[in-house]
Amino acid sequence: MTLRPPQASSSSTTARIAALDYEIAQEQVSALGRMGRALEAALAALAEYDRSHGAKDSGAKDAARARLVRDASDALWCFMVQREAFGLRDPRPVIRDYRVPTEVYNRMGAFGRR
Repeated sequence: MTLRPPQASSSSTTARIAALDYEIAQEQVSALGRMGRALEAALAALAEYDRSHGAKDSGAKDAARARLVRDASDALWCFMVQREAFGLRDPRPVIRDYRVPTEVYNRMGAFGRR
């Protein structure tokens, strides 16, 4: 997304409002980028853990892995909320493009005791 600074207008009030809108849009885009990078990092940490500890054993619940799944699902939730602020409500492109595991997606938005 390319943002351009507002052009000068005849009304100083209009120019100030346009400048504020521009700054808000910049921060929204910046926040979306931060959330996307956090999601990528959380998913990478989970994938690395799974690679280094072998295939997932459906019967075994590892506390370290559970924490990584929780962190990834929290990052996914934050990213989805930020996307929704832009009006992007369909989660399918995110799930597909970031290759989000089903267990992470299913846990998204479930906050337990910390």
